[in-house]
Amino acid sequence: MNKISKETQEKAMKLAKGTQRPNQTKEQTKLISQGIEKGIAEYKKQLNKKSRERDKIRKASLKAKVNDIETIEVPKPQGKRLPWVLLVLSWIAFVSWYFVNA
Repeated sequence: MNKISKETQEKAMKLAKGTQRPNQTKEQTKLISQGIEKGIAEYKKQLNKKSRERDKIRKASLKAKVNDIETIEVPKPQGKRLPWVLLVLSWIAFVSWYFVNA
């Protein structure tokens, strides 16, 4: 069974003593304190469960985003010949200009 921390026990006892009735015995106060401890423990369990669920959802969404990123194809650059064609045309233009003006 889950062990309850000293801090939780002290908080539970403080709450139980804070709501203590005038004719209430120590045993009754102790039982109330134990009930409060169980309530705190149950609350912490539920909080941890919700936290785990949120973490699972967050991890699943991150994984989905990574998968989406991996499936996106980067387009390959087209027109590898264009720079070479422009270079050749510029040299042809330069040579023809040189011979026409020479």
